[in-house]
Amino acid sequence: MNLPAVLRLAPAPDAVGAGTPEDYFLAPEKLITGNPKQTLWMHYTDPTQQYVVGLWRSEPGKWRIRYTEEEYCRMLDGVSIVTDEAGHALTVRAGDEFVMPRGFVGTWEVVETSTKRFVIYEKTPG
Repeated sequence: MNLPAVLRLAPAPDAVGAGTPEDYFLAPEKLITGNPKQTLWMHYTDPTQQYVVGLWRSEPGKWRIRYTEEEYCRMLDGVSIVTDEAGHALTVRAGDEFVMPRGFVGTWEVVETSTKRFVIYEKTPG
C-alpha cells in the first residue's frame, strides 16, 4: 500500500520552503478603510480543492467578510480585530488560535500587519 508523503509546513513566510507568494488587493466593494496588500503562500491543496493550508499576511486596513468555508487560524504576528454583524469584536494576536465558522459575516480589521497560518475546508455544494 502506497501512502502519501507527509508534508512539512514552513514555519514562517520568510522561511526557506514557504512557497511562492501571491500578492493581491481586495475588491473595492469589500473595503471599508485602506487598501491593504495581502499575500498568500499556499502550502497544500487536496485533489478535490476543498481542503487548503497556507500562510496569509495583510497590511493594515478594514474590510467586509462573509465566510462560505470553515477556517482554523493561528496568528503568527500582528494584531487584527474580527467583528461580527452584532458588533461583538475579538482582538487576535500572535499565538492566538480561533475558528471562523461557515456563515460568519462581519469585518476584519488589521491594526498591525498580521500573518496567520490557515487551514480551510470548503464543502462542495450538493
